[in-house]
Amino acid sequence: MRLDKYLKVSMVIKRRTVAKDLADAGLVIVNGKVAKPNTEVKINDVIEITFGSKKIKGRVTSVDNKDFFKNSMFENIEA
Repeated sequence: MRLDKYLKVSMVIKRRTVAKDLADAGLVIVNGKVAKPNTEVKINDVIEITFGSKKIKGRVTSVDNKDFFKNSMFENIEA
């Protein structure tokens, strides 16, 4: 699943356009590398997002849209 779509579906970010803008600005890191909005996200990838002075770091636990209601798709590591 694309990074921008994953961030929206997992509800880490409320809008896909915001996720795309953050990735375009270099504020999203996947597995230690700056990621583009079309980066493919896989289970166990570590995602770091910077919102101004706030940073979110978490692990991908699922990439299936249907899993959202069963369990969380994103597990916070650090806040």
